[in-house]
Amino acid sequence: MAHGEAPILDPEELQTAVAVLADSEEVASFAVETTASRVYRELFTNEVMSAWVIRWGDSADTGFHDHDISAGAVHVLQGHVREERLAVGGEPRVRVYGPGESFAFEAADIHRVTHAGDQPALTVHLYSPPLRQMGAYLIERSGLLRRLTISHEEELRPLAPA
Repeated sequence: MAHGEAPILDPEELQTAVAVLADSEEVASFAVETTASRVYRELFTNEVMSAWVIRWGDSADTGFHDHDISAGAVHVLQGHVREERLAVGGEPRVRVYGPGESFAFEAADIHRVTHAGDQPALTVHLYSPPLRQMGAYLIERSGLLRRLTISHEEELRPLAPA
């Protein structure tokens, strides 16, 4: 790290930190009663990381995406979410996470997160360096995979060919 650069947390450090953040007062105050599929709010951003809280409804689906240069970690507070990691030449690697469970990923990982179960889910997300943009993936009718750069403020969703 060059002099004056902010430290960057690796996925393991983020996974530890997100579990601590999940117990914070700020996260506990995020209660949303809505019929919206997915609701999110940025909790904070500093020079090292950014944090988000997300409520997942029945049809919430991010589509396959990456986090550009940011590694990340997710902690599930309520309900269940399903994570799929894209695997070329095979089926995606799938795991369902429930209350109290966390998972982490490298910046280069391509994954998709969806709501799972009968009740809405609530998750806390931590990214380092702070999340500024992402890559969303489109599978064209021809089978070609395309990456589209999107802002961190843009809603993630499955992309369909035109």
